This record gives sequence, structure tokens and C-alpha cells, in this order.
Amino acid sequence: MDAMQIGQKMVAMVNAGRETEAEFVSQYYAENIVSIEGQGSDEMPARIEGIDAIRDKHAWWYDNNEVHSTVTEGPYIGHRDDQFIARFIMDMTPTGGERMQMIEVGLFTVKDDKIIQEEYLYLMD
Repeated sequence: MDAMQIGQKMVAMVNAGRETEAEFVSQYYAENIVSIEGQGSDEMPARIEGIDAIRDKHAWWYDNNEVHSTVTEGPYIGHRDDQFIARFIMDMTPTGGERMQMIEVGLFTVKDDKIIQEEYLYLMD
């Protein structure tokens, strides 16, 4: 499966709702995946490795944010057949914070039919 096909599945699954997230991770993330966020904290470092760390990151995200909705666009494909970009628009309320819209893009690298790296960059409104 190439990056375009995996990207199409990601966009469809994210738009279908949170319930499909764990299924997507299990099917399409490599065991040794690397995840790089635009920012990190003591609670959640910017760089993590391994599928269990990804699952922990997702659990931490939902424990610390109320996500009202997420819309995903893409995949955007360039000159490399092993990468795609997806754009995420989230209506969310951080714990103890105010409701906001967060826009981010994720750059995903694929090898052997699995995502081996994800990197996120943000646009905050």
C-alpha cells in the first residue's frame, strides 16, 4: 500500500470519529514509529518512539482536551511516493482553558505499508 492509499484511509478514518483511531494505529503504524510534535512538555515530550508511546500520547491528548470536532483534509501528495500530508482542523477546549480552533498539518512517511514517522506543525487561531 502506498502513501496515497494510506493517507486516504487516514483521512476517512479520522473524519469518521475518534472510535476509528485505535484501529488505524493498529493497522497502519509501524511498531517503531517516530512521532515529532511541534512542541513538547514535561508531561508529553515533542519526540516519542514506538507504537505504545503513540497510544499513550493519544490517551494523554483526550485526557487533557475536550475535542468537539475534527475535520481532516487530504492526503496531499508531492514528488515523493513515500510521504503525504494531512490537514487537521480541531474545535477543542483544553482542560482549564477556553474553547479554540487548532489547525495542524501532519507530514507522514510510509515504508513497507506502514507509517514510520509522523511530524506535526501547528497554526493556532
